[in-house]
Amino acid sequence: MKTRSRPVSRAMQGAWLLLAAVPAWAADGNPDRNVYFGQTHSHTSWSMDAYLIGNHLTTPEDAYKFSMGMPVKHPAGFDVKLRGRPLDFQGVTDHSEYSGVVPLANDPTSDLSKTEVGKRLQVKTPDEFSAAFQWLAGSIAKNEPIKELVSPEVAGTVWKKNIAIADKYYKPGKFTTFVAYEWTSTPKNRNMHRNVFFKDSKHVPALPFTAIDSLRPEDLWSWMDEQRKQGNEVLAISHNANLSDGLMFPVDVDSRGRPIDAAWAQARMRNEMLTEIQQVKGASETHPGLSPNDEFAGHEIMSFLLGVPDSKSNINGSYIREAYENGLALQVSRGYNPYKMGVVGASDSHNTVVSYSQSDNIGSHGMVDSTPKDRLAGRVESGMPVIQTGLSGLGGVWAEQNTRESIFAAMQRKEVYGTSGVRIPVRLFGGWNYSEKLLKDKNWVHTAYANGVPMGGDLPGAAGKAPSFVVWAVKDPDDGNLDRIQIIKGWTKNGQIFERIYDVAWSGKRKLDANGRVGPVGTTVDISKATYANTIGQAELKKVWTDPDFDPSVHAFYYARVLQIPTPRWSTYDAAKLGVPPPAGVPATVQERAWTSPIWYTPTAEAAKTAKAGTTVDELKGRGATPLGDAELKALVVDKSMKVRNTVTGQQFEMVYENSGRRLIKSVDGKATSPDQILSAIHGGAYGVSANYEIKDGRIVTTLNGVPFDVTLYKVGDKYLAARGNEFGYANYEVLEIK
Repeated sequence: MKTRSRPVSRAMQGAWLLLAAVPAWAADGNPDRNVYFGQTHSHTSWSMDAYLIGNHLTTPEDAYKFSMGMPVKHPAGFDVKLRGRPLDFQGVTDHSEYSGVVPLANDPTSDLSKTEVGKRLQVKTPDEFSAAFQWLAGSIAKNEPIKELVSPEVAGTVWKKNIAIADKYYKPGKFTTFVAYEWTSTPKNRNMHRNVFFKDSKHVPALPFTAIDSLRPEDLWSWMDEQRKQGNEVLAISHNANLSDGLMFPVDVDSRGRPIDAAWAQARMRNEMLTEIQQVKGASETHPGLSPNDEFAGHEIMSFLLGVPDSKSNINGSYIREAYENGLALQVSRGYNPYKMGVVGASDSHNTVVSYSQSDNIGSHGMVDSTPKDRLAGRVESGMPVIQTGLSGLGGVWAEQNTRESIFAAMQRKEVYGTSGVRIPVRLFGGWNYSEKLLKDKNWVHTAYANGVPMGGDLPGAAGKAPSFVVWAVKDPDDGNLDRIQIIKGWTKNGQIFERIYDVAWSGKRKLDANGRVGPVGTTVDISKATYANTIGQAELKKVWTDPDFDPSVHAFYYARVLQIPTPRWSTYDAAKLGVPPPAGVPATVQERAWTSPIWYTPTAEAAKTAKAGTTVDELKGRGATPLGDAELKALVVDKSMKVRNTVTGQQFEMVYENSGRRLIKSVDGKATSPDQILSAIHGGAYGVSANYEIKDGRIVTTLNGVPFDVTLYKVGDKYLAARGNEFGYANYEVLEIK
């Protein structure tokens, strides 16, 4: 039902030919690297939950066949085939916990089917499916493994078959497979899952490390470290941070409640240098409550606890951009950064087959969403509103050639990126000597590598200069034109974190406004018919951009976000197929996108010395400052109007702590303001200007965006300074007046 008004342009054809071109002198691959698109997260009937929701027909072999462009069966029984070009690589990531045992138990020719344990897993009705799942999942949660199912005779045999299938479909130079699995830790319904990838099928353990062995990521990392000592090169990719309830990216304590330290940060970065930015259960880039000035922050937002209807996941600690920002603050305040991660997009489909095209959704969870009618029915399964689910993302890697060694190396150096499912080639380089004319040179990629670093890299320091970034993107030839390219910058000062979005390249004749942004690209979508036309946007966008606000003394990161023009969302396509109005509660259109891994800037020692030093709580205590107790706080602030200055930004805001237990922010810089301005002033996020508070244990405990935070007031002579508990030990607020 999708329409395009004109064929692919010659310019875009040339750009794609450039991507595929390998110099004759590069016998061992292209040193300027090619883009390869692949899937790093999908499930087959071997995953116990996939089997129990109706995926009985398909195996890892079918997953590879589908990605290679061959027709296979959908779990619902109909034939499906990948729309468009085959993928370049894949790792099938069935849950390692009891992997393959349910289909094995239901195979009457297997030895397991004849045992009492096997008979308990032979299921036909929904009630039997549920009982079997609860039995298996309960044993994981209780750390009480079912011995017969984790034995080498069962689990070891399944693992060996997994390896053999990956090797069978590995076609170096054409299609790369990886031995992989998912470690499925879900403490108290909070997602802490990781997909684990091995570089070489000849160097793997006898059995994978599972959530039955431990629910703690620190134990997974220790096991991975031990694997490397044995010659088994391995990495992990975290996923669905958005559903982690804040556990995925902590800043204070680890999963055991121990303080996070440099060793913890090093272990994390050594083992999981990648994270998943979008999949069917939502995007994890950012959230409108964390990025209120980002008009594109609301893309495919899902927030719930796995298996818990009507639940919400804490947004703080659950999104990648905030983790990048907190990582910088940790680096400055504590000397380590656990969150210098690259990103990929992926699926998490439990159907073996995967939907990438909005116009061709084939579902992702067995019989739950296999038809348009099922998908639009308003069902909630395991806490998941089906209508809110999205399509699979894709991982893009820049590698010399399509082999395990080359793609794995790209993952390790983080020269990877994620998309919402479209195949947009995008490159990002950062350096100090890029000419604005660089992109006119046909060998510009070679020059960009020579004079800078690609996505995932670290900019070396340089005196007296601002960094420049080369960004380039080409549309997916089977999808919408490009709207714009943005650079997202994050930085930190004295424990506070900041971000800014720059529009750096865009289609059409739009101009930057006073805030440095361009307006909407417009839309060609006919919602009732679920069609659009590529009469707006452009096929290719590129730019050499220099940071106009660079401060050499401040830690920062930069990543690119590429946006397509609006096109119909899958739910709009499904509604048109059924002849019904598009469903309420989800957008009718979507702007598909790609996100690069960041480039990080670290100040030189000399540059760092020029930064304006903030005041820390330890320094205050050294000057004899004393924290106020509960009685002193109540006498000082309750039913009083307080004017407070943010010493980092210089902004002033006025607030009242009412006797009723409500906190009210009255003004910012002397003016009654919008919520967005208030958020900027108080460094946080909340859609509203009032909240509850209480005074206890010498702190004012209140909320921003529903998330608790605390404030401690210190008396220094005749002045009062305040420290927020989430600003890494800095006291950044000066009380100017109380009346």
